[in-house]
This record gives sequence, structure tokens and C-alpha cells, in this order.
Amino acid sequence: MKLKNFLKFIFAFILCQGAGAAGSVYTLPAIPGWYKSLQKPFFSPPDWVFGPVWTLLFTLMAVAVCLVWAKGLKEADVRKALIVFLVQLALNSFWCFLFFGLRSPLYGLIEIFVLWFMILITILQFLKVSRWAAGLLVPYLLWVSFASSLNFGIFLLNR
Repeated sequence: MKLKNFLKFIFAFILCQGAGAAGSVYTLPAIPGWYKSLQKPFFSPPDWVFGPVWTLLFTLMAVAVCLVWAKGLKEADVRKALIVFLVQLALNSFWCFLFFGLRSPLYGLIEIFVLWFMILITILQFLKVSRWAAGLLVPYLLWVSFASSLNFGIFLLNR
């Protein structure tokens, strides 16, 4: 791996994990009190599952970003794909603020549907540049699909 590509990966890794860390600012304080007090659907996984899953997903995102970025910023499809990626990444962190920070399953639900569509658009944009990059985002879309149903269940059970 060239040093230039390695540095791109380090940047992308820090960016993606940083988005997760930004969201955790709102998430972690809410888990022991507010979140624990909520009724959750029967399919809700244990709280400890979320950290490793998100760490893996953010790592896959970083690899995907590097595969797209490696095609060169001179390419219009690359620039567009990276911009769409950054928008969905910001939406990912914003969900944590809405759901955990504002303690609003309703706002979280509305936003997670927007996030889901932005992830799908990101996958489609990445597909124009790199099939591998697009494929690396599929587990993310699947997890957010699951998280959407979990968010919906929490909303219904706690109205």
C-alpha cells in the first residue's frame, strides 16, 4: 500500500470513527438512565452489541471511502460520491442527538428514515466509482434497517 493511500485510510478512519464518537457524546450518558427505562421490542439486542457493531461499520465505511477516494478527486463521480457520503455521515451522528440527546424516539424515527435513504443514495453513488466500496456499505444499510425497526418499536411502546 502506498503511503499516500495509507494516509487517506487513516484520515477516513478517524473521520468515520469520529462521527461515531460525536454521536456517543449524546448516547453514552442516556443509556444507564433514560434508555434503560424505555420499553423495547422483543428483538432488541443487549446494549453491549451496539459498540462493536458500530465500530466495525465505521471501519467498513472508512475502507469504502478510501476505495472511492483512490480513484481521484478530479473525477466528478468521486467528488459527488464523497459529498453524499459526508452528508449521510453527519446524519448518522445527528440521529444520536435527536434520539438520545433530545430523548425523542419520534424525531429519531423521522431522521433515521432520511438517513436510510441517504445511505442508499451513497451506495448508488459509490457503485458508479467502485463496486467494492458500494458492497462494503451494504452491512451498514442492513444494520440501519434493523435500527429503524428498533427505533419504530421503541416509539410505539413508549408513546
